[in-house]
Amino acid sequence: MNFTVVPLTLKFANLFITQHHRHNKRVVGCKFSIGAEYNNKLVGVAVVGRPITMRLDDMFTVEVLRCCVLENAPKNTCSFLYGRSWRIWQQMGGKKILTYTLARESGSSLKAVGWKNVHTSKPLSKNAKGWRARPNRAWQDVYSELKYRWEKKNEH
Repeated sequence: MNFTVVPLTLKFANLFITQHHRHNKRVVGCKFSIGAEYNNKLVGVAVVGRPITMRLDDMFTVEVLRCCVLENAPKNTCSFLYGRSWRIWQQMGGKKILTYTLARESGSSLKAVGWKNVHTSKPLSKNAKGWRARPNRAWQDVYSELKYRWEKKNEH
């Protein structure tokens, strides 16, 4: 597949997410957003920002907060977005990138680009202490599901 990476504003990426994401809402902030074009059509977006978990936020680690593709996007669109997000972050001086998948998702797009499943996150309660640590967080039902954390990092 011949994908092209395109830079996106968070506003534009959020519009795409609002229209096409299966279970997540828009993102509040980010470090960068990119899109995947195929045959001059935007088929997916990735939004990369500070890790949601504060203890992982060391200035050299980012999280792919959203990876969203069209339902009929070409095969490997997610892998392309994850791989390109990692390369861009490395060029910015980053050392590690992470993301989460729901336990019911296979993670095949992450495995395809060399990410490792490193942690299982327990479901959150709406009233969890850590959840309330950041003001203005909007609750989403997926937070109450089991998730896997995937990472890729510089090996040297």
